[in-house]
Amino acid sequence: MESMTRTVAELVAARWDDHRPGLMCEERTLTQHEVAARAAARAALLADLLPPGAVPHVGVLLDNTEEFPLWLGAAALAGAAVAGINPTRRGAELARDILHTECPLLVTERAHLPLLAGLDLPGVRILVTDDEEYGALLAPYADAVPDPSRAAPTDRLLLYFTSGSTGAPKAALCSQGRLAAAGRALVRQFGVRADDVHYICMPMFHGNAVIADWAPALAAGAGVALRRRFSASGFLPDVRRYGATYFTYVGRAVQYVLATEERADDRDNPLRLGFGTEAGAVDAAAFERRFGVRLVEGYGSSEGGAAIQWAPGTPKGAVGPAGPGLVVLDPATGRECPPAVFDSAGRLLNGEEAIGELVNRGPNPFEGYWRNPAADAERRRGGAYWTGDLFYRDADGYLYFAGRTDDRIRVDGENLAAAMIENIVARYEGAVAVAVYAVPDPVTGDQVMATIAGSFDPTGFAEFLAAQPDLGTKMAPRFVRVVERMPVTATNKIHRARLRREGYVCAEPVWWRPQGEAQYRILAAEDAQGGVGGEGPATRGAAAQ
Repeated sequence: MESMTRTVAELVAARWDDHRPGLMCEERTLTQHEVAARAAARAALLADLLPPGAVPHVGVLLDNTEEFPLWLGAAALAGAAVAGINPTRRGAELARDILHTECPLLVTERAHLPLLAGLDLPGVRILVTDDEEYGALLAPYADAVPDPSRAAPTDRLLLYFTSGSTGAPKAALCSQGRLAAAGRALVRQFGVRADDVHYICMPMFHGNAVIADWAPALAAGAGVALRRRFSASGFLPDVRRYGATYFTYVGRAVQYVLATEERADDRDNPLRLGFGTEAGAVDAAAFERRFGVRLVEGYGSSEGGAAIQWAPGTPKGAVGPAGPGLVVLDPATGRECPPAVFDSAGRLLNGEEAIGELVNRGPNPFEGYWRNPAADAERRRGGAYWTGDLFYRDADGYLYFAGRTDDRIRVDGENLAAAMIENIVARYEGAVAVAVYAVPDPVTGDQVMATIAGSFDPTGFAEFLAAQPDLGTKMAPRFVRVVERMPVTATNKIHRARLRREGYVCAEPVWWRPQGEAQYRILAAEDAQGGVGGEGPATRGAAAQ
């Protein structure tokens, strides 16, 4: 495991007297030295503004403006922590996030002030970065020098809410030592250089942008270019404008970029690498063909408890080899699942036995959740870290992602991998984005449902499915919802909880295959209630909860 004996504060202070470009945002460029100096000024302000005895947390409710990384650096120097606040949250949920993370200070901007109107936030002081009072508060600290001596590797630095969390807030913790170690590990893995420019277009309130993009840039002394909010049409112009060489992505971001109009000069760009998750093999290949840029798919739980790195020789469709301590366990019995068995077309033949939860029995840097012992206990069981993600492994020890535990699909007693079905359906020519999930079967178990963003021809889709050699007989979607744009979370991940909740009772058209038929037809109201000879999908609840 990467040593966690250094701090992010040391990495920030190391940029003092470095006058190369350090932070670019819209029309503004700060040198590395200016970034360190402004972080030091904010650290000094923070130390004076924190009430005596208060938890040293700063809520940051910002788009990707220069203030976000400056406050990350400030918190590191002050031995404090940043709680990333999601600006897509509203009302009581937004207030709960701020209050749960116990932030006596909330840094925001005028554009987000309407979100705070009417919220009861006792004891929270709000700093607005684009008003005159903020500048006046900072002015006395303009000559501050970064001093990393106040920080220790074990100090909390990040509290970030895991995407798609439900119920009680789950703010994962990340210490200075862990973040610095992650940054240095990625520098070595990808050969990050000081003359690189990291393009951050994923939201910085989420761990991906900070851990996988900002931290390695800081560790290598590379430049950082920010996009206020992700824009598919703005992606390539930004890359060229800033000379970006590296970027990270999550969810559907790659698909959105691929959906932009192709140009003859698409390959004329400085990028050399993209690193992220959920692009899928089809889109990763298309991205490399079009832009000449390799995408490296990796897996890492947001909380840091398990990671898989791609390695040469990894089979198509696999994430990478299982490292020490990584096993696939049956959640019901705790026993290790047997290796996957494939037929000649690559179909998984023993999903019922092979699919289980990825568990790390070895050392891991999981540091828990903020004031949520129940969530801690769910992750830490039997001395191991349970990821909440479904995988299966082949006989050679390579791991294949099968979805979240919430994505488990069980048809006629057989476990199916939602991720595998998605990768197959993504080959369909009309699909811009695909999500596959379970809806209840009227008798027992589940039925497979897919949502497709893009164009859809029911006859052509049925013919497409019939031609896929690796699509098992129980894997073909029984229902297909067609949407103009896939619903996504604030981190551009498909909003699967919403899709499962809505099921096939939704605003958009839904096509379905009656039992024993190969062709799709539009789902009418009487079908949804089981009115067609009792063969409709009549539910145990209109959708999976």
